Amino acid sequence: MAARVGVVVFPGTNCEHDVVAALGRLGADAHLLWHGDEELGPLDAVVLPGGFAHGDYLRPGAIARFSPVMGAVARFAADGGPVVGICNGFQVLTEAGLLPGALQKNEHLRFLCAPATVEVVSQRSVLTAGVEVGTQLSIPINHFDGNYVCDEETLERLRAEDRIVLRYVGNPNGSLDDIAGIANEAGNVVGLMPHPERASDPLLGSADGAVLLRALLERARAAL
Repeated sequence: MAARVGVVVFPGTNCEHDVVAALGRLGADAHLLWHGDEELGPLDAVVLPGGFAHGDYLRPGAIARFSPVMGAVARFAADGGPVVGICNGFQVLTEAGLLPGALQKNEHLRFLCAPATVEVVSQRSVLTAGVEVGTQLSIPINHFDGNYVCDEETLERLRAEDRIVLRYVGNPNGSLDDIAGIANEAGNVVGLMPHPERASDPLLGSADGAVLLRALLERARAAL
């Protein structure tokens, strides 16, 4: 049976169809979820894709955090369900308190849209389980508010608990400790700024992102 993945759509989301297509190529049964939904239905994983939820009018993710679907996502995560936030989705997860820290404006106040090299530095997450530590992947970034920040205590906890899962090789945005992706304590909630769905097929220029998406689907299938 194919893993069932729900991809949440907020007003302003613009990467949802890319995520559904990428997961579909890898054998998943992926479909869209509306931000006003109060229940997720039978799912094995949830993805919050990139874009500009609610136009980022207050700050990225700050309004989306109050969408009805986020209560269902929080319950799904609390039950151990895999949840991945990509770019704007990462911002939503931090605003919702499902991940620590925050994403602020890039260093030098520049919008970045370019391939980025990231290194897998932990296998302790649903997105990197089974991926060899030290693996370097070329995955595009596309953000203005991708500079990860947190206080010193949080950073030390992320390091001590092996919750930094991806680091930039050549930090493009000023993120603290070169952080490109982190996980929660249980490893089932992950946020990352690079877009693996945009590097999921050689025709897109790189299939490196499929490495991460396959790991997610393997974790989702394990629950079937």
